[in-house]
Amino acid sequence: MSRWDFVGRTDELNRLLSAVGGLEGRGLLFGGIAGVGKSRLLREGVAALPTDRYAVWSVSASATTAALPFGGLVQVLPAEQPQGLSPAGVLRWAVDVLQEQAAGRPIVLAIDDAHLLDPPSAALVHLIARAENATVIGTLRNGEQIPLPIRALWTDDLVDLVELGPLGPADTTGLLAAILGGPVDAGTSDRLFRLSAGNPLLLRELVLAASGGDELSRTYGIWKWTGRLELAPSLTDLIDTRIGQLTPGVRSVIELVAFGEPLGLQLLQRAADPADVETAEERGLISMVHDDRRLNVRLAHPLYGEVMRRQCPVSRTRRLQATLAELLEQVGKRRRDDLLRVAVWRLDSGTAQDRALLLDAAAQAFGRYDVPLATRLARAALEADGGFHAAELLATILMFADRPDEAIHVLDSLAGEIHDDRRRSRWLTVRGMVSYWGLSRESTVEEIAAGGAELADPADRARVRAFEAIMRLHGLDTAAALRLAQAVLDRPAAPVAARELARCTIAHLHAAQGQYRRSATAIVRVQAEAARWRGDMPYLQLAMELARGTRLALSGDLAGIDAIVADEFADLAGAGDFRLGTGYLAILQAYAARLRGRSDEALKTSLGACAVLATSRVYAGLAHAERAQAAALRGDAAHAAEAMAEADRTHAPGMAVLYPWLEQARGAVHAVAGDLPAATKHLGALADRLREDGLAGHELLVLLDLVRLGRATAPVGPTGTDGGRRTVAQRLAELSERVDGMLPALVARYARAVVEGSPSELLAVADGFADRDLIVYAAEATAMALHGATRDRAAATGPARDRLATLLRRCDGVSTPALRQLRPTLSEREWEVARLAATGATSRAIAERLYLSSRTVENHLQRVYSKLGVAGRAELRAALRSMPGHDGIGPA
Repeated sequence: MSRWDFVGRTDELNRLLSAVGGLEGRGLLFGGIAGVGKSRLLREGVAALPTDRYAVWSVSASATTAALPFGGLVQVLPAEQPQGLSPAGVLRWAVDVLQEQAAGRPIVLAIDDAHLLDPPSAALVHLIARAENATVIGTLRNGEQIPLPIRALWTDDLVDLVELGPLGPADTTGLLAAILGGPVDAGTSDRLFRLSAGNPLLLRELVLAASGGDELSRTYGIWKWTGRLELAPSLTDLIDTRIGQLTPGVRSVIELVAFGEPLGLQLLQRAADPADVETAEERGLISMVHDDRRLNVRLAHPLYGEVMRRQCPVSRTRRLQATLAELLEQVGKRRRDDLLRVAVWRLDSGTAQDRALLLDAAAQAFGRYDVPLATRLARAALEADGGFHAAELLATILMFADRPDEAIHVLDSLAGEIHDDRRRSRWLTVRGMVSYWGLSRESTVEEIAAGGAELADPADRARVRAFEAIMRLHGLDTAAALRLAQAVLDRPAAPVAARELARCTIAHLHAAQGQYRRSATAIVRVQAEAARWRGDMPYLQLAMELARGTRLALSGDLAGIDAIVADEFADLAGAGDFRLGTGYLAILQAYAARLRGRSDEALKTSLGACAVLATSRVYAGLAHAERAQAAALRGDAAHAAEAMAEADRTHAPGMAVLYPWLEQARGAVHAVAGDLPAATKHLGALADRLREDGLAGHELLVLLDLVRLGRATAPVGPTGTDGGRRTVAQRLAELSERVDGMLPALVARYARAVVEGSPSELLAVADGFADRDLIVYAAEATAMALHGATRDRAAATGPARDRLATLLRRCDGVSTPALRQLRPTLSEREWEVARLAATGATSRAIAERLYLSSRTVENHLQRVYSKLGVAGRAELRAALRSMPGHDGIGPA
């Protein structure tokens, strides 16, 4: 583990430095709670001040020096003081000493914990702050007694007092990545942020505690926290100090809230003395939060609850939880969440006897995608003789907890309890789901088909047929999938969940076929029925998201992807460890970032998806394929090849419907390795396969990749009656008439412009891509236009170069074949001359700097102009800025 880097606080640091170097001459004090980062911010600011310009003195006040006259400034003042001076004389002497030592430089006095200064030191600081050439900066801790001279600093308008708040989520993530030496899983970052409440000191203690055991692990370069919290003694002491001494009554209040938060105020006041509740609120130990018409009570800091729960004896813990359950049952479970809360309190207190309550709570927890909690409750329901329904639910949840073997064991243990078609249909579908997706057994499809055929009830058969349909879709038997799904929809007796699962199958297939309008209409209908299917089949959400995500990705709707990765399901899946959901949404997020040219985000997010899906094979191959694409975008051939190998290793045969994404990534891996013939051959064969499979939406994107490689005239498809084959551009023209949306027509226009070699058309296409936020495609089309104009010696390429430079500034680390073709083969000396000339340096100045003759410089420049296709110095800077990896001035 590395040292704790300084992360974030950019605005605050700039304000601190401006206070020192500004014209107003006002100082700055940062106030805030302990551990929020005030001292570190002050140290970073002091370290950034040049000592040749400023006379800087740093002081750390402490409780040990607070009782000593001038003890707070002992690091600054001489050890010996003149005798016989009055208190005012000593202050004047101290100021004179500092002015003498400053030797004409402006004085900067930095005081950490200024509230701990002794009275004479505080008076001296106030006097220094009044000097024209002095600035006082420092920190104060909230809630402490402030010496009057220090308080007068801001009341006399000598300094600004600024409250330093906690770190935000993004800065917390950055700090975690810096200290751990790599990116952090989004769920881990969110949980640690909430536990630390953005306090760097508490965050440090949490990470140190987690690092001391096995709680932090690294998978595919991503750090992930198990969620188990080991409270180190230092962390416990820190929280104990903040909580302080508690009376028995106030302790009871804090413990009740710790085990029950968020706890309704009325409920808390029934369980504890209202006076103790008021005392806890006055001391800042609890806070009131409005939730609709209910006033809830929460602990003032999340770690208070962790400490209180750890320190509470087991017997009292169980008593408190039973009390909370009884009180809520007495007032009535008025909200949906109340049932879940009562069940958890009953379970934890050892008083859970109602198996129906446990079963209902488990279903509710699973409906909220809280997999760990749902597992606990369903297992408890089964152990309380919950029978078939508890076992079915537990097996289903275990499937989504990546524990398929255990799920199969649970299901097989109740095979003897299946006495009717209703139970058999549910047993068949759950076991089929676990066997097919959990254990990757492709034979499951025929087994479930045979089992379904034996069912007499039409509704039960429809449920099995809906599962068979989506399995056949994933196995790429699209004709059978469509036939089965449509039959379910045509059957009036089909249950709602079965119908909507079948509709998801059709929506996914329509998206892959490029029928985006029909796919979107189907998804809207599935969403409209969510309240009716979620209780029975909450995991149907995954089928819906896969269909919706396929449509958005293939149609290039990045704004739509942004919307679904930020909606309620994403939050619930992340909080509840619903890995298939969070993993798939991370893949979509990485895809959108990649097409926007944000290669850092794309790579980090795809790595996160790989880590989340490491124990599941459902989407693991897809995650690694997206990682390969992100690495290829950055020009990292080795990483791309490694990711592709992992995609092949982890891809489940039963997920054949995802083959277009994996094989498209393989083409990118060939291209980044520099083997364009192999990439062209592979993508051409893939396009032919997709045409045969009828997946026109995927085919369009593969043909687009060929256009991006400059292969718009490559032959694709079968041989015609005339003995010839269509070109990529011709096939795209056909698809633009068949595939929905604006993207197909734009891609077809792109191919036609490449064939015609029309810079103006390519620039128009680039504008179309940019309007859709497809920045990588826009940059490549612009680069092709520039390449063609340079090759043909066309005039006035400056505006196009400016446009490309603007597009590249929106990207980071992007290197694709289309962009690399703009890099001329300049010698090292030619690069040196070109960069200097781009800054405006004359040929004579360049010659003197590089120890060349002016004639030699001019010769170099002429060769540079020729290679870059520019007319002279006026276009040189724009030409350099339009090349990936260059800013017109800096090194290559």
